[in-house]
Amino acid sequence: MSDALINGLAGAGGGIIAQLITYPLQTVNTRQQTERDLKKEKRKLGTVDQMCQVVKEEGWGRLYGGLTPSLAGTAASQGVYYYFYQIFRNKAEAAALEQMKLGIGDGSVGMLSSLVVAALSGCVNVLLTNPIWVIVTRMQTHTKISKSLSETRPITSDEAILTAATEPPPFGTTHAIQEVYGEAGVLGFWRGVFPTLIMVSNPSIQFMLYETMLKKLRKRRDLSKQGNNGITALEAFLLGAVAKLGATVVTYPLLVVKARLQAKQVATGDRRHHYKGTLDAILKMIRYEGFYGFYKGMSTKIVQSVLAAAVLFMVKEELVKGARFLLTSKATKKLKSKASL
Repeated sequence: MSDALINGLAGAGGGIIAQLITYPLQTVNTRQQTERDLKKEKRKLGTVDQMCQVVKEEGWGRLYGGLTPSLAGTAASQGVYYYFYQIFRNKAEAAALEQMKLGIGDGSVGMLSSLVVAALSGCVNVLLTNPIWVIVTRMQTHTKISKSLSETRPITSDEAILTAATEPPPFGTTHAIQEVYGEAGVLGFWRGVFPTLIMVSNPSIQFMLYETMLKKLRKRRDLSKQGNNGITALEAFLLGAVAKLGATVVTYPLLVVKARLQAKQVATGDRRHHYKGTLDAILKMIRYEGFYGFYKGMSTKIVQSVLAAAVLFMVKEELVKGARFLLTSKATKKLKSKASL
């Protein structure tokens, strides 16, 4: 099994576990980013309060709306990203060794090369998986009819019949696909791809910071002559958290623009709620909401993304270690069996 495939599968596994743990936070954050009702804005509910509100008015299931396509998207995204990342990384390392033979550099991949490798991997990932995330955004931002009407006052039999008749069926993946296709056809599945491509800088910055800190940690271990330059699960957790924190703070405004474009567009009524494209969304947000609009839900996103990234890196490193250990053990057993013959 190639090193690229091991990293790809480990990344997919780590991504799925991180997604399961942090998904309710992601759902609330997406709603915060796409909220354009000024009356609701004035309430300024905290993350926990919003989660409780969703559970009270729409049920526990809405916190996990879009979980199935999201898990598929996470597995696909992490698998594709890590697979191509390792391929490009191997090429960059080979190029660095060739340059060292020519007397240039020390043979290690520099910060700029790490950034380019991460950016190329991210671009491939975005182009292949963007349709999945459009569907996930639609399902996360879809709201059910509030149950508060029946709680605040008794309803008549006529109102009960009308409510039952107008209550929509569960909003599933098929409904989201039909909605997106009905609005903009096939191209609708690539809504928000432009800011998403620019947002490739997020994982690029994240992995650049992670690789840089990891390299410094290993060098420190080598200098201290501890003999083992590997990292523990806790160290991978902390390095992943710090790297993701730095990347999220820098690129968050683009994430909000992407969410606005991928959410259901309002074709009638207030034109402030309808965006024709990336530039139109940016200009309308600046005009009607100010720069604050670009940072809605940032605290929730920091908690969710930092926790998810930390778990992802920790699980991935452990899965890679386990896979390499199993492969090494099998190879050793084969050699021993051959030697005994």
